[in-house]
Amino acid sequence: MLLHLLRVVVAVLALAGPPPPVVARAAPTLPDCSSTGRLLRYVVLFDAGTPDQQAARAVRAACGTSTAYYPQIGVGVVTSTEPTFAARFGPARAYSAQAEAVVPPQRAKLASPIVPPTAARLPGAAKVLGVDRSAEQWDMKLIHAPQARAINRGSPEVLVGVLDSGVDATHPDLIAAVDPTRSAGCLSGKPDQAPGAWNPTTSSHGTHVAGIIAAADDGRGITGVAPGVRLASVKVVDDEGFIYPEYVVCGFMWAARQQMRIANSSYLLDPWLLTCSDVPGQAVAYEAVRRAVQYATAHGVLSIAAAGNERMDLANPREDLRSPDNVPDPRPRPVDKHCDVLPAELPGVVAVSAVGAQRVKSGYSSYGLGVVAVTAPGGDWTQPPGVSPSGCVLSTVPGGYGYACGTSMAAPHVSGVAALLASVRSKAGPQELATLLRQQADPLPCPVRSNDGNDSDATCTGNSNNGFYGHGLVDALMAVTARPTASPGSTDVARTYRTER
Repeated sequence: MLLHLLRVVVAVLALAGPPPPVVARAAPTLPDCSSTGRLLRYVVLFDAGTPDQQAARAVRAACGTSTAYYPQIGVGVVTSTEPTFAARFGPARAYSAQAEAVVPPQRAKLASPIVPPTAARLPGAAKVLGVDRSAEQWDMKLIHAPQARAINRGSPEVLVGVLDSGVDATHPDLIAAVDPTRSAGCLSGKPDQAPGAWNPTTSSHGTHVAGIIAAADDGRGITGVAPGVRLASVKVVDDEGFIYPEYVVCGFMWAARQQMRIANSSYLLDPWLLTCSDVPGQAVAYEAVRRAVQYATAHGVLSIAAAGNERMDLANPREDLRSPDNVPDPRPRPVDKHCDVLPAELPGVVAVSAVGAQRVKSGYSSYGLGVVAVTAPGGDWTQPPGVSPSGCVLSTVPGGYGYACGTSMAAPHVSGVAALLASVRSKAGPQELATLLRQQADPLPCPVRSNDGNDSDATCTGNSNNGFYGHGLVDALMAVTARPTASPGSTDVARTYRTER
């Protein structure tokens, strides 16, 4: 029997013929990545959910090196010295804001602040610690913040992200508020928790913003809208003052990862004043930031952003006079409704205009019917408050206190009010918080002259919801005293509210 089986096997092998020859496989062709051009950072797009390894291979094939990859949204941050990297990777999928600069930038564009010429000469404008400066905080009185914090100072369970130029965590008014374990720098496009990565270096902007939100209520210095909440410093402004797409993507993804309830963005995305969703290159930046904001919103983060200081009607933009801002001589360019101020005009973001002490739109503030959601004190030295030597907003700066005006100052007032709302409504999501901000705002009608009195080209349109003020001036007291009363037949989280003043 065994002999029979052996014969069968031999016969089968004979019929099969000799084994096929072994053919050596050709090694994969490697790209020529020997170019040594300028090292640039790029933001790149993939389909959402693209695996890490697949994304890394695509980057290497185009002569790039991956710095960070966010598979949840299909956005990566890449560096390359290959001048044709974008073309190799796909021009509709890669963009470098740095590449817009043909020479070192001559100026930088933060989204504020505007400082009056006399601010540096104001007595006690800075370097004064331990002195009660609350009498100068006309802005807090305008939104009833002192009355609100007598009822609720905000919960330490609420974390507010200050996406900005870094926050001085050693400032006496901020030391108890800033959480170093949840702070990070994003200037490589990848979060870095080393203190040196998120501390301020060349700018006091982020520290000023932070003080408006949560400076301590200790009888010294100033007091923020919600002194009981916690802050995270998320550095998205580099030492030249620029806020590039990769920084912002990192910032919003970090906000989602740290479960922040509020993210304050007192800036405009660089290098374009308005980023156009239908222009090659800009479309990549637009989509990358849109995805990051959408992801953060879906993970419980309410984004609040400055409308900008260009006196521009964002609902009907026509000309951009100052972009890109990292070149010496930007040329005017036509823009249209495909072009937006980012992140303020993205879905789910609360866009904020600025008013002065007289509750009138600040002359510099951008506006727009259907764009601006609410307004808040940003200051205007042409509208003096009568209790302060400046019409601007007093807040913390490294080493002391200082004045600044801008929609950058208006946005954190709204973030502080939103933090109070989140403190009394622990389960409220971003959409509900945004709805409450609008519902509880004090409506401001269009000025009698129909413009702000400073810029004859700025025309107010609309009624209770108008282009200058949106739904009105935010109200901190309403945030902590209003009680929900369900509307008959309503199942929406947005309900009508009554106040117990």
